[in-house]
Amino acid sequence: MSVAYKRFCKTLELKNDPDLIENYKKVHAPGAAWPEITQGMKEVGIIDMEIYLLGNRLFMIMDTVADFDHDSAMAELAKKPRQSEWEAYVSQFQQTSSEATADEKWQLMERIYKMD
Repeated sequence: MSVAYKRFCKTLELKNDPDLIENYKKVHAPGAAWPEITQGMKEVGIIDMEIYLLGNRLFMIMDTVADFDHDSAMAELAKKPRQSEWEAYVSQFQQTSSEATADEKWQLMERIYKMD
């Protein structure tokens, strides 16, 4: 049985500082993310999201509704309540500027293999 959804994989680099990395993990612990951020993601069609860490490299898996348009959804997400405040807050951990949107920070990855 096949489920209709789209998957996007993204990457971002954190500052290479063990204390900042630990704090970034705490900010993303269960129940720690601001509820407005999670709600905004759901409203633009993000069904599920997971973030993985290796060293200071983040890897995100983002599953969305089948008709998800990445560019328009990211533009809409940037306007959601507290989104720019959240991006400025987490930028202290990231190799990015405090003015960058989530779409500017997280780089889409190209899928080069899928098991048949």
